[in-house]
Amino acid sequence: MTEPAFLSTTRAFYDAVAEDYADRFQDDLQHNPLDRAMLAGFAELVRADDAGPVADIGCGPGRVAAHLHALGLSVFGIDLSPRMIALARREHPGLRFDEGSMLALDLPDGALGGIVAWYSIIHTPLERLPEVFAEFNRVLVPGGHLLLAFQVGDEPLHLAQPFGHPVSLDFQRRQPDHVAEVLRQAKLVLHARLIREPNEGTETTRQAYLLAQKPTDRLPET
Repeated sequence: MTEPAFLSTTRAFYDAVAEDYADRFQDDLQHNPLDRAMLAGFAELVRADDAGPVADIGCGPGRVAAHLHALGLSVFGIDLSPRMIALARREHPGLRFDEGSMLALDLPDGALGGIVAWYSIIHTPLERLPEVFAEFNRVLVPGGHLLLAFQVGDEPLHLAQPFGHPVSLDFQRRQPDHVAEVLRQAKLVLHARLIREPNEGTETTRQAYLLAQKPTDRLPET
C-alpha cells in the first residue's frame, strides 16, 4: 500500500531537524505550568483507573513521555521519524520508543489506558482526522483517556528551511470546537478543554488542550 504523501513529508522533515528540535524544546515544559497541569491531570486520571499503559503518539525526542513516566505512568512513545526515535532512545534509555503511524497503530484493540497526542495531529490533513481518532478509539480500553494539544487557528503555517535545513512542512492550526466535534463522531467523550494565550516571544497563536475519554457502560455516548 502506498503511504500517504503527508506522512512521508512529515517523516523527512523531522528526520532533518531532529537534533535542533530536541535542543530547542528540551526545557519547554519547565516554562509552561499550564501545560504541566494538563499532563498532571491526565496522569492522575489514568492512575486512578489503573487501566493500562499510555502511548505518547508523535513523541519526538521523548520529553513528554519522560515527564509522564516521572508522574508515575507506564508509558512508551511512538513516532514517524526514525531519527526522533533514535534521539528518544538515547536520551531516555529506560523507556520504550517505537516507529509508527497514528493512522495504523501496531497495537491490539483495547491495549492502552491512555493516549497523549502532544502537538502531533498538526500535520494531519483535516479530512484524515476522523481516521486518526477512530484509531485512537480502537486501541483505548473502555474508559481510557486521551489528551490532545494543538495550536488554535484557521490557516496553516508553512515553515520552510527551519534551523537552515532544506525542508518544509505545513503546521495545521485547528479550532477546538471542530476538533471536539470530530472526537464526538469518533465516540470519544470530551471532558475538559483549556485554551491559553501565546507565550510572549516564543508563540504567536493560542494553544488548545482537549481531554477526552472512551466511554464505558457508565458513560453516555453523547
